[in-house]
Amino acid sequence: MDKLRNKPFCLDDEAIAWVNNTLASLTIDEKIAQLFCLIAYSSEEGYLSYLSEGLKVGGIMCRVMPNEEIEKTVSYVQTRSKVPMLISANLEAGGNGVSTSGSKVGCEMAIAATKNVEYATTLGRICGKEGRAAGVNWSFAPIADIDMNFRNPITNTRTFGGDPELVASFASAYIKAVQEEGLAATAKHFPGDGVDERDQHLVTSINSLSAEEWDKTYGRIYRECIEAGTKTIMVGHIMQPAWSKKINPSLKNENILPATLSKEIITGLLREHLGFEGLVITDATTMAGMNIAMERRKAVPQAIACGCDMFLFTKNLEEDFAYMKAGYEEGIITPKRLDEAVTRILALKASLGLHKDRMIPNRETMESLIGCEEHKKLASLVADESITLVKNKQDVLPISAEKYHRVLFYPIDSGEGQMGSGVDLSANHRFMEKLRKQGFDVTEFKPKPGFEGMMASSEEVKNNYDLIIYSANMATKSNQTIVRIEWAQPMGANVPIYVESVPTIFVSLENPYHLLDVPRVKTYINTYGSTDIILDSLIDKLMGRSPFKGQSPVDAFCGKWDTRL
Repeated sequence: MDKLRNKPFCLDDEAIAWVNNTLASLTIDEKIAQLFCLIAYSSEEGYLSYLSEGLKVGGIMCRVMPNEEIEKTVSYVQTRSKVPMLISANLEAGGNGVSTSGSKVGCEMAIAATKNVEYATTLGRICGKEGRAAGVNWSFAPIADIDMNFRNPITNTRTFGGDPELVASFASAYIKAVQEEGLAATAKHFPGDGVDERDQHLVTSINSLSAEEWDKTYGRIYRECIEAGTKTIMVGHIMQPAWSKKINPSLKNENILPATLSKEIITGLLREHLGFEGLVITDATTMAGMNIAMERRKAVPQAIACGCDMFLFTKNLEEDFAYMKAGYEEGIITPKRLDEAVTRILALKASLGLHKDRMIPNRETMESLIGCEEHKKLASLVADESITLVKNKQDVLPISAEKYHRVLFYPIDSGEGQMGSGVDLSANHRFMEKLRKQGFDVTEFKPKPGFEGMMASSEEVKNNYDLIIYSANMATKSNQTIVRIEWAQPMGANVPIYVESVPTIFVSLENPYHLLDVPRVKTYINTYGSTDIILDSLIDKLMGRSPFKGQSPVDAFCGKWDTRL
């Protein structure tokens, strides 16, 4: 209990007494229930009553909902739960991580492309203000991963980029800002995503750095996040073999576990080596990365036994609760480990002042603050300073309707995204309409049916169009293996083959690495997002009304020589 006076909880005597008294008042079943952070999609009262009054879980995570649904959801569980709940949300890019009307300030990579750490502070402050207005007290951000591998399909623009020093400073700035607004920050995904090209949603992925390399990169980032006071860290279903074996030299390859199930990584690396005393939560336990490693009935209690304090989501609610309780009864989770985990959960709640004020949202405050004009203006500044002219080998810019009146527009889209970080399928249509409003005659490319010998002639394209614009709208999302362009039939009908005969601009609205697939395009732009604010800023830059200011936080040339031609 004395440790609770120190970072990251910094509790006073009154708060420590509340933690002690609350812990003493809980039954074993209630303690076990505190370990769970479950999901809330709506304000359906039967389900919410089951979570708050029946199971008495420790917290919920809100998916993105309208303000009315958020208010009802948070108000219901906070007024009916015996112990105040942790209310979390993925506040990675703005208040849009909890509310459908929330501000999207910019993804982490856009923030990093400004090369101004003050925008990371701005992001944290807006996430904190809009989250708090919605009753959220726990931000599942910042993402502290390094985008080392351009083939990784899930880190990508969600990260601050590929430079560990920049990631550390920007993540720390977010942590300080969001916690100053009264929310707990969560640095994720320990021990670090972005090295492997595989996604932990689908497979147990690997951070394959040596212990020394890890210490200089991810270790540095997490040390700075801990120094900045992050109250929580989210652990991924990611193996770190070098550290696992350094801590336990007798460990065989087949026995290396993902961090969420690994005592070596949680207790050895995070607690003892890095000295973290805050709360550790698993990443979503529905992911294959956890479930491949160990049968579910063992994995559920093992996550807590190895050092995690909270268990995020369930595959089957009743079954996972039964597995957790059986794990306690069988001694996998000891009474001491259970009390330690619940103490940290209660300490986090007390550090947020929830023992005094449960932060129940007020509709008037929500409507006035979430998505307000001030936050939209800040999002405009981020867009203006982040959009990056990666490659400019052709005298095309600036464009105008007089110089390039007839535009052939090639839209490239991927499937529907998930969890608030996926693709807005209207983006390319909105981009085309904004070009038309500037006076351009825009024709959307439609491949002609048929095979060899039946395609449009080269002369037809050269004679009918003054400019070609490609717009790729392919965002990171879970449950995909790559973020690569699949070209249209027949025979890649929409591949950029006219770059030597018709001025061509390629714009990536999301993934910064498309030069891999269009290496000979001479004018290439990354916007890191597709909101109207971003598209309006893009139009201004294309037409020369505003300069390009962003600097790529990653190697947009993907380490290839031909992408620079």
